[in-house]
Amino acid sequence: MFGGIGRALSHRDYLLYWSSNGINTIGRWMYRIAVGWLTWELTESTTWLGIIAFAESFPLVVFSVLAGAIADRVGYIRITLLAQTATAIVAALFAAMTIAGVITIELVLVSALLIGSLESLTTPARMALVHALVPKQDMAAAIALGSATFNAARFIGPAIAGALLVWMGSGVVLAVVAIGFTQFCLVLLIVKADEPERNPGPWRDLTGDIVTGIQYGFRDPGIRFLFVMLGATGLLIRPVIELMPGFSAAVFDSGADGLAILMSTLGFGAMVSCIWIAQRGRTDGLTGLVTLSLLLQATALVLCAAAGYFGGSLWLAAVFLGIVGFAMLVGGVGSQTLIQNAVESHMRARVMSLFIMISWGLPAFGALAAGWIANFAGLPITIAAGGALTILLWVWARPNARKLESDLEKIS
Repeated sequence: MFGGIGRALSHRDYLLYWSSNGINTIGRWMYRIAVGWLTWELTESTTWLGIIAFAESFPLVVFSVLAGAIADRVGYIRITLLAQTATAIVAALFAAMTIAGVITIELVLVSALLIGSLESLTTPARMALVHALVPKQDMAAAIALGSATFNAARFIGPAIAGALLVWMGSGVVLAVVAIGFTQFCLVLLIVKADEPERNPGPWRDLTGDIVTGIQYGFRDPGIRFLFVMLGATGLLIRPVIELMPGFSAAVFDSGADGLAILMSTLGFGAMVSCIWIAQRGRTDGLTGLVTLSLLLQATALVLCAAAGYFGGSLWLAAVFLGIVGFAMLVGGVGSQTLIQNAVESHMRARVMSLFIMISWGLPAFGALAAGWIANFAGLPITIAAGGALTILLWVWARPNARKLESDLEKIS
């Protein structure tokens, strides 16, 4: 009945990890809401809101490659447990200072930097860990189920945090977050993963490990192919998310309600996509689906922009954005699955760190460029141009995908 989802959850250690990490992820989104609200209470400054948000996300892009090299040396469970324990301690101290009324914006900044840096240390390891918890044939379902849980947490976490903020304040929310982080540490102590043997060598060779990981990722034809498609999505498609407030207001003359409609449909499409891939539960045919997702999200994005340019309804644009969200996650989750399937075990975390940099780092540069271009060309033209360029990339990608699918999808 549940297809790949049932098979993935039939593995005891993955079930423990998935459920505990789900609670941990809900706590992470609660943390973001609480920190944002606390920052506003302390400063009433949009500048400080931007600074704190940057402090949370900046380490993930900057340190991910280093974190991948460390994870391949130390081990996925070990590095995740160490960093997660430190995160829980920082969150508990943060909560205590807030409840005691001694918190300042400078302490918020330090806490945000610490927690952001610790998260960057665990992200490549947590991605690579899935492969050590399930057999290859169930990996597509496990990765997609994790992505579906992440997207669900984006709704559940803020809802819980919002209710607690109203009744109990930021300090209590942060205390609940610290408890959520702690339970993940306890579960990691009993999870058993089939990790490769570690032969790290001298720590002075860590730079060489990083260089080797980068060379490996970009020299492998299949992984390089997926990186190119992920990069194109990050630069040409993903910036629509950052531009959505302006798209809602300037194109459809709508306020926060219009923005909520557009973002909710995009998120709903992403959620459906993850559940579908998890239920599908197979690696075969995934290369073709990832390649097709380029065409789907690009075409839907062009149609969404056209709906705004020619005076169409906001709801019509929302439907097209739902398709964009669906196809975007097919590409992202499918690419992650194929990379994990193809990469050699001793290089896994380092290659996944490159995945993180491309998937989460390039959209920031794409949004910066798209925002500047939109000042001259307008939002609909800028968004449509990104989709049109992606369609051209799909023309190149389709024949190449056929040549590479056997290597990317092999189960051995």
